[in-house]
Amino acid sequence: MDNHTLLSSFGKWVAPINIEKLTEQIMQTGQDRYTKKFTTYSYIKLLLLSHLEEVESLHAMSDTLFDDDVQQELGLGSISVSQLSRKHRTVDPNLLAAIFYQLVDQIRHSQPGRTVMPVKIIDSSTIPLNLTNHPWATFRKTKGGVKLHLRLVFMENGSSYPEYANITTANEHDRNQLEVLVDDKEATYVFDRGYIDYERFDRMTDDGYFFVSRLKKNSITRTIKAFEVEQDSTIVTDQMVAV
Repeated sequence: MDNHTLLSSFGKWVAPINIEKLTEQIMQTGQDRYTKKFTTYSYIKLLLLSHLEEVESLHAMSDTLFDDDVQQELGLGSISVSQLSRKHRTVDPNLLAAIFYQLVDQIRHSQPGRTVMPVKIIDSSTIPLNLTNHPWATFRKTKGGVKLHLRLVFMENGSSYPEYANITTANEHDRNQLEVLVDDKEATYVFDRGYIDYERFDRMTDDGYFFVSRLKKNSITRTIKAFEVEQDSTIVTDQMVAV
């Protein structure tokens, strides 16, 4: 994809962001009070463009602005690595979270009414961090990191979108996030064996939540009832069991 095509598409990609709402939030927080040219909105656009281009460092982000078309699209001249580093440290992450949830809200309102129960996938990803620069994110003796806990909604038309995200230190156990991520009784949740907590599963069942989880290899189950499975079915067995 050449720069002209990229930037033409990029304008459409960022168009759903509510600029008026974002500007209001920036003013309320005083985020750009002492900023002359590298505004928070310019920073957000540069961050998004760098993500789309799979830029891997601040030096590469800075080099992006050598292109005149990119400068015009972002409203920026050259930006040094030190300026980028300072902006990373000073931008309020709550502003970025607000953009995320505003976009999620737009997606929700653009969808027709539910006709089937939606499926919500819950999973986590560990993001490594330099322990020297991020001592608060201790993960192991010589490693640091954070964990992104994500809830993804699969819709009837086959599309999907991230609905909720929570960031913790990397040593946070996945199962502790079920209380945060499971909150809709009109959905079926799917998650991996890292979320297994039988006592919490009992509470979720009693409270009326629907969920599917993989079992650990050493789980002991007792078959209560076996159901017939058609010969050409992809289902191997269908049983009601007690764990």
